Amino acid sequence: MLIPYFRYLSRARDEHSLHSPFLFALYTQVIKADNRREVAFMPIWMLRKQLRKSKETIDITDLGAGSKVNASRQRSIRDIARHSQKPARFGRLLFRLIRRFDAKTIIDLGTSLGVTTAYLAEATKPFNGQVMTFEGCPQTAAVAQQNFTRLSIDNVKVIVGNIDETLAPNIATLDPIDVAFFDANHRYEPTVRYFETCLPYIHNDTVFIMDDIHWSDEMEQAWAYIKAHSAVSVTVDLFWVGLVFFRKEQPKQDFVLQF
Repeated sequence: MLIPYFRYLSRARDEHSLHSPFLFALYTQVIKADNRREVAFMPIWMLRKQLRKSKETIDITDLGAGSKVNASRQRSIRDIARHSQKPARFGRLLFRLIRRFDAKTIIDLGTSLGVTTAYLAEATKPFNGQVMTFEGCPQTAAVAQQNFTRLSIDNVKVIVGNIDETLAPNIATLDPIDVAFFDANHRYEPTVRYFETCLPYIHNDTVFIMDDIHWSDEMEQAWAYIKAHSAVSVTVDLFWVGLVFFRKEQPKQDFVLQF
């Protein structure tokens, strides 16, 4: 990822390049904001710390592109927490995005141990929102459910099974999607298919967050496809994640911003 990262650094701009009031406010008040002292984060931070010390092992059912660090079928909780979980600053970013758009209906593709999902769930509590999270590995999903119980999080529904089969019928039961976080199968075809499966359920203020958009050539191709899609108005490349907006009042633009 070094070459894509240096390419990103050469193109990334700050708020001084933004002329759109919507993008300027989004960047200065949400993307660049620092909410690490949020009271709701302390239990999640403590859980993350405990998971990084856990020697418990589980059998991994990997239906995606796998791990670049450890492709073993049997992995320790500690290894997953250290190498597969998103850093806390991304959880805080997702939290801020949900609060910014008063999101109530959240889709999370790729539960893993549930740490990032916990940020989503806590963010939407003031709006009485719900998170539907999808995980292909039964043992990982079981650990995540235990973690939600430990955090007293009761607004998450965990859907276990192959997302290729579980996504469409389950989101069809929901209200329109406010925020969707795509962190499941890091390959071109599944990423594009999940994106298109969710498209019929968007509204003008829906936000899609695409994880690891520069993780591989396939993910960069998927990101290019999404940026060019006729339903998409604005995209924001933060290197590690990409933000996708469908606001009809916005001219079609792609931004690369510092994060």
